[in-house]
Amino acid sequence: MEQVLSDLWQTRTDSPFPGLTTHAFLWTARNALFYSTATDADFAELEALGGISDQYLSHRDEAGPMLAAIAGRFGSALHAPVTELLEIGQHAHVDVPLTGRHVDANDVEIIPTPGHSPGSTCYLVNGAEGKYLFTGDTLILGDSGNWWAGYIPAVGDADALGESLRLLRTLSPDVVISSAFQGDSAVHRIQPKRWTDHIDQALDGLSAGLTSY
Repeated sequence: MEQVLSDLWQTRTDSPFPGLTTHAFLWTARNALFYSTATDADFAELEALGGISDQYLSHRDEAGPMLAAIAGRFGSALHAPVTELLEIGQHAHVDVPLTGRHVDANDVEIIPTPGHSPGSTCYLVNGAEGKYLFTGDTLILGDSGNWWAGYIPAVGDADALGESLRLLRTLSPDVVISSAFQGDSAVHRIQPKRWTDHIDQALDGLSAGLTSY
């Protein structure tokens, strides 16, 4: 485990395939885990940090055997998009199916952002160091320094993803935390007034048919 912000810790690096890496993130203000782990190697450290009360998946690609293991170890409630219950439910019971934009009892704002996958969902929280936006694979910063829309041809929906990015453009996050990422980190501080530029860069790439994958 590594502390990346005063109230945010990341699990060890997982590599789903070469060139792409992932972390899960524990927001200690609510003991909420965003995304998921590939192994149970960090369970003892997660427990030492207070455990996991709730786990939030951004989309179906994060589902796997560890969902049941996390719920069994920590007694956590699993939050996941209702659109992808069939795929995610093959691995664990979804306690809180998510639909529509709203703020839940943990002060997590649920923001549906379809396009990378039908149920892709972003999460916005008021953290100790500003507003944290968990974008899943909807938006990532590539190792080239460019911001990318997480579009996979023949899998995603480019039109829906474009609309989702335009929705994210209306937000003002201080920190963006993706699930999959390229480069050194998934955690990026956003300079004042640069957020719309980052979104526009991702939209331009999407329109040009470019992909980070």
